[in-house]
Amino acid sequence: MHGLHLTADLHDCRCEMRWLVDAQDLGAACVKAVEAAGLQAVGTLFHPFPAGPGGPGGVTATVLLAESHLCVHTWPEQRGATLDVYVCNFGADHSAKARALMAALEMLFAPGRAERHALQRGAIGAGVIA
Repeated sequence: MHGLHLTADLHDCRCEMRWLVDAQDLGAACVKAVEAAGLQAVGTLFHPFPAGPGGPGGVTATVLLAESHLCVHTWPEQRGATLDVYVCNFGADHSAKARALMAALEMLFAPGRAERHALQRGAIGAGVIA
C-alpha cells in the first residue's frame, strides 16, 4: 500500500464551462491526461448530476488506474472542482506521473486559487497499527 495521494481543491476556475458540466467531455479529457502522464486506465465512470436551484449540475469523473485512481468532482455554480490522484508505488515509483497528471488537470480548470495536499501513504516494510 505504499503510494502517493495528491488532492487539490480548485476555486474560481476560469476554464470553459463544459469542463464543469459535461461528464463525457471531462471524462475524455481525464483519460487523455492519464495516458499523457504515462499511467494506465483500466476503467471509467463519468456521472452527470441534475441541475439545481443554484445552476447547472456538476459531474464526477472517475478513472480506475492500474496504479490506483483519479477522481474529479465539479461544482459549476461555484466554478470549483476537486481533484484526487492516488498511485501505488509498490512495483515502481509512479509519483512523478501522479504529479504530471495533477498538473495537467489543474491547467485544464485554470483555477484562480488552489489548495493542494500530498500524503505519502503506507511505507514498505513498516508495521501496521490497528
